[in-house]
Amino acid sequence: MYKHGLGDCFLVTFGDNQAHMLIDCGVIGGTQGAGDKMREVAQNVKDATGGHIDVLVGTHEHWDHLSGFLQAHEIFEEIKFDNVWLGWTEDPSDEVAKSLGKKRKKTERTLRMAIQGLGMVGSDRARESAERLDGLMCFLGEPGGAGLGAAGGGTTAGALAWVAGRATPHYCHPGEKPLRVKGVEGVRVYVLGPPEDPALLKHDLPSKRDPETYGLAEPGSLEGAFFAATRMQMSGLDELSPEERDEIQRSLPFDAMHQITSEQAQSMPFFRDHYGFGKGAEDPEAWRRIEHDWLGTAAQLALQLDSDTNNTSLALAVELIASGKVLLFVGDAQVGNWLSWEKLSWSVPDEDGTVVKVTSADLLKRTVLYKVGHHGSHNATLREKGLELMTSPELAAMVPVDQKMAKKKEWNMPFPPLYRALEEKTAGRILRADQPSSGKRVTEGPGGLYVDYVVSE
Repeated sequence: MYKHGLGDCFLVTFGDNQAHMLIDCGVIGGTQGAGDKMREVAQNVKDATGGHIDVLVGTHEHWDHLSGFLQAHEIFEEIKFDNVWLGWTEDPSDEVAKSLGKKRKKTERTLRMAIQGLGMVGSDRARESAERLDGLMCFLGEPGGAGLGAAGGGTTAGALAWVAGRATPHYCHPGEKPLRVKGVEGVRVYVLGPPEDPALLKHDLPSKRDPETYGLAEPGSLEGAFFAATRMQMSGLDELSPEERDEIQRSLPFDAMHQITSEQAQSMPFFRDHYGFGKGAEDPEAWRRIEHDWLGTAAQLALQLDSDTNNTSLALAVELIASGKVLLFVGDAQVGNWLSWEKLSWSVPDEDGTVVKVTSADLLKRTVLYKVGHHGSHNATLREKGLELMTSPELAAMVPVDQKMAKKKEWNMPFPPLYRALEEKTAGRILRADQPSSGKRVTEGPGGLYVDYVVSE
């Protein structure tokens, strides 16, 4: 696990350098010196692998998982990649995947419009909201707009396209025949997620009635109305379809007969005197006006987009056949992704050739190394159907977290109730990207660049 900040980059080496698997390589937008850090990581990857990686895995389209492929582009260009594995949700020939991608792009455009709209309001409150929203969108690229518009260079889409171009991608489907790493005997890789059920893809957060994780529950959404209202703000009412106009109308707190437009209010003495229409933004009563506050909903929509993309994470269980030990890499898989694994099973030969049935519960039971999802957030590790099924006495956890950076972003990572459960399940065998690590089978890299953990047969 590389320790470069709040982001994922994992290099799995099989045997005595028989093969290498690189899973993601990125750091969150806004990280100081991000380019230099990622070039240092990339150079170490190149040196450790001799410039040859057998499998490159891109778990999902987020900056903190893919940015390094652009930031250290010139170094990664010197590495040979034999295979690329991506989730089926990235397959350009899959109709459902194309629909998901189209919706994601629509949401991104709407959020950019919201930032633009907030900037046009002119108040300090609106400006602060725009800056916060721009910061929230750091999973699409660097804050300040580097990842918020142009295709290619500074975007997650550009990074994913680079990854997909290293070799003909294999788009992984949950439950497919276990994958093999060429040149390595005794290893099977099971694809757990992303789910193919649209309802589970949308199930990002714990349910209110029966929470599946270690805290917090799912809020509601005004997604459709926000899309339409933002388009109206930027393009005018005439540009909206009848369906969009109806969606806006249904979201408003008052019926049309009780509504007063801003233009009407400016001509009425009461509103000029008491709501700041007389002197514009400088009027001491202007703070009462809330006609632009709805744009603040964009923050919730940005977080929803973040979660929806997380739930498309490619989740893999790497089985060492001889011992049955499993290494679990879940990307940022959230609730619905985890729940979908319960239905999966595979028929595989054991060591003497007998065909046996393997379930996701079996794989979790035998997990000895868990790459903790989404930097230890509250909704990326299931409780009863996740961590509590990991009963191996050898269980260790790797958490790619930078708590200081998470606090700066106002994210509670690692989530305390989850972290306490991890400490109990692993007997304290937790390796963090933001802390020194020591212990049996643990080695720190030079300058704390990475931490090595050896899983023996």
